[in-house]
Amino acid sequence: MAESSASGNRKQRRQAARDRKTSSTEHEVPAIELRHPDRSGPKGKTLLDIAAERNLLSEKPSAADVVETDISALAESPPDEDPIGPLGQAVFLASTLSMLHFTLDVLVYHQYRQSIEWNDIIKRTAMVVPQLILVVYMLHSPSVSQYPIPKQAVLLLVSIAAGCYLVFSTNEYAYFAVMKRAPPVGTLLVWSFIEMDLRFSLASLVAIIGYIVWSGFSIL
Repeated sequence: MAESSASGNRKQRRQAARDRKTSSTEHEVPAIELRHPDRSGPKGKTLLDIAAERNLLSEKPSAADVVETDISALAESPPDEDPIGPLGQAVFLASTLSMLHFTLDVLVYHQYRQSIEWNDIIKRTAMVVPQLILVVYMLHSPSVSQYPIPKQAVLLLVSIAAGCYLVFSTNEYAYFAVMKRAPPVGTLLVWSFIEMDLRFSLASLVAIIGYIVWSGFSIL
């Protein structure tokens, strides 16, 4: 009785294994045949053929669909104006340069191991701001901007004078009372280099270096 029961169980297990094998074979993905793409050309009508049949290619565009543009007028149109204008540029540069003036003033106190007088430094910086706004605004005004070469020449002279003065005062009169004038002069020097073109900036740099070599001074 036990042998017949065990034989029946084996038959059931074999049948279950065959069923699982059959179901797994049915769910297998069929193999995809690999082949090169067909490069012989289209087999049906193309978009050009359909357009030719409907005479779409021979139709001329209507006057409403044609937009004429005068390219010469675009080429001769002036460039867009500065969105912030001369006053905006003056305020922006003055605020940036005032921070530079504040930093140079603090460095002078620190160099001579003096106790930093913050109130005096802030007052001097506040006095410099309106002066910077006025100077920068005048330089960027339309009446001055229409003469670029004289404007660059003036900036060149200002930068050379400021640079030579800083070199001379640092080497000959390196006293605290004299060096307190260095922040405004240094700010003026940096501003002039910002405003000048590259060729004028190089010329100013060469002139200042030439003055240092000729006078035998040192910048260290």
